[in-house]
Amino acid sequence: MTTSQFPGAPAQQPAYGSTHHYGQAPYAQAPYGQAPAFPGYTGQPMPPVPAGAYIPQSGPIGKVRGTGVVILLTIVTLGIYGLVWTYSVHEEMKRHTGNGLAGGLALVLSIFLGFVTPFLASSEVGAIYERMGRAKPVSGATGLWYLPGFMILVGPIVWFVKANGALNAYWRSLGAV
Repeated sequence: MTTSQFPGAPAQQPAYGSTHHYGQAPYAQAPYGQAPAFPGYTGQPMPPVPAGAYIPQSGPIGKVRGTGVVILLTIVTLGIYGLVWTYSVHEEMKRHTGNGLAGGLALVLSIFLGFVTPFLASSEVGAIYERMGRAKPVSGATGLWYLPGFMILVGPIVWFVKANGALNAYWRSLGAV
């Protein structure tokens, strides 16, 4: 059976390194006259994907959590909502990418080794950006904001605003509200 016998297949094989594969439009472009297939696509081009690169499949999109609301709930519940946030965001990132810590492990680490949570959370948020070929707005080093201000709360708030803001921006770029 030749390739021309398959519906939608080109008459000849695409050239090595070309962006067209088996009748599909190039990455991040919708076929003429059709809406983009990517939720939240704003028309801004994604960085070029190297020829032959693996484009990861994504799982469900996570929930946008207001930074001020999370800070307020964490204060009102004496830190308990902070644990809920940790579990939820790690579980969502794990389901979305298939990589990183699941919510349960992140929660256990947060309870027993709380000082590692800022490093892990911001590292995983940066990794989901990197996985999609975007610049990382936060990284594991962003967790350093947490340490000097542990007693006066300025550092942890700066860390949280950066990490949660980057995660919310990522979810919104995929169509979350």
